[in-house]
Amino acid sequence: MLVACAMFAIMGACVKVSADSGASMAQIVLFRGVPSVLLLVFWAKSRGLRLAPQSWKLHIRRNVSGVSSMWLGFVALANLPLSTAVSLNYTAPLFIAFWMLAWGGTQRDPVRLIAVLLGFLGVIGVLQPSITPDQWWAAMLGLSAGALSAVAMMQVRALGRSGEPEWRTVLLFSCFVVCSSLLGLFWEGWRELSWRAWLALLGVGLSGLFGQLTMTRAFGLGSALLTAALQYTTIIFAALIGIAFWGDVPDWLAWAGMALIIGSGLLSAWRTYSEDRILRGKNAAAQQAPVKEAERV
Repeated sequence: MLVACAMFAIMGACVKVSADSGASMAQIVLFRGVPSVLLLVFWAKSRGLRLAPQSWKLHIRRNVSGVSSMWLGFVALANLPLSTAVSLNYTAPLFIAFWMLAWGGTQRDPVRLIAVLLGFLGVIGVLQPSITPDQWWAAMLGLSAGALSAVAMMQVRALGRSGEPEWRTVLLFSCFVVCSSLLGLFWEGWRELSWRAWLALLGVGLSGLFGQLTMTRAFGLGSALLTAALQYTTIIFAALIGIAFWGDVPDWLAWAGMALIIGSGLLSAWRTYSEDRILRGKNAAAQQAPVKEAERV
């Protein structure tokens, strides 16, 4: 998971360099999706796996929000300091906690309430010292990317519960990413690119693919809660890369905001996984009860 976080931070830096070097957003999104599509199709075909999903409806819902989140997040990366854009993109658990408080019937849950309050304070801390007045539009797009990412996360959860394998979810997401980029290229055409832009775009594709594979591996092998907690190190990696290559040194208020966003995400993740564990325990007990009753009789 730590390798995945480093890769996603590098991908964010490559997105920023690509945009600074003249690449269009459609070109950047195209290079993010193509390597994943090629690798996963080859891997699935070599094992004789079925590519068509069990439910197109669930995948369409997941990908409308997920692809939109990617586009908005990439625009934020291109126009904001790297650590600020990444921090805004990682507010998804904050929005999940907020929606569960507002509409999920958990209004009295003090843990989620604390997570929401910490998260919004963190967003204020990150934005206030880090951006200029002409960057607020990009900041709002980055925050919207976090909100849409939360919707996508909940749809991924529904796909997992329906029995859809992770590799197919990633493959179809990558296919939707590529299709969206082709629409963008059809609209604005292909820009001539410098060698620096080509290298940065290659970095977007390779780091994004490697990050996706290592993250999927981490969630498949390790503790789900620990893995979810470690994903916030992407913010730290992004801050270090921003300092090293752009000289974007966050002040104490921005660092405090990042810490609050990470803390709110950890609280939200812990609450979600603890509730899932309790629910699984109740379901297991309910399934065992008829068996024990039969044995007693």
